[in-house]
Amino acid sequence: MYMTYVKTTKLRWIALKAATVVSLFAAGTALADSAWERLDANAIKIALTGRALVYENGAEQSFDVSGQTSYISDRPSLGYWSIRGDHYCSVWPPSDLWACYQIEVQGEMLRFIGKRGDVTVGKYKGE
Repeated sequence: MYMTYVKTTKLRWIALKAATVVSLFAAGTALADSAWERLDANAIKIALTGRALVYENGAEQSFDVSGQTSYISDRPSLGYWSIRGDHYCSVWPPSDLWACYQIEVQGEMLRFIGKRGDVTVGKYKGE
């Protein structure tokens, strides 16, 4: 009878530890995923219009209310931006192909996610 009690207690302890590990993993995953919030069309407009970002590579990009955008790295580039659905889209002449990105925010950082999963992170300039 004592051995049955020991086995049952040990099994409960193992089950409790396993449940704790699973719970901690799930909570950590949820926290990591919730750190970035996906923006809808209106939130993208508010996040970008009249603002400037500095990217991880040191380049800067500004988003004018007129729909023009400038990207400055080694040399300046002038393009156009718009919101289509819940995506930020841009075109950089002489190309006429628009590229669209899902936008997510975390504090003062914006994350641009392309169709193929490519990610670019920028931080508001001067903030």
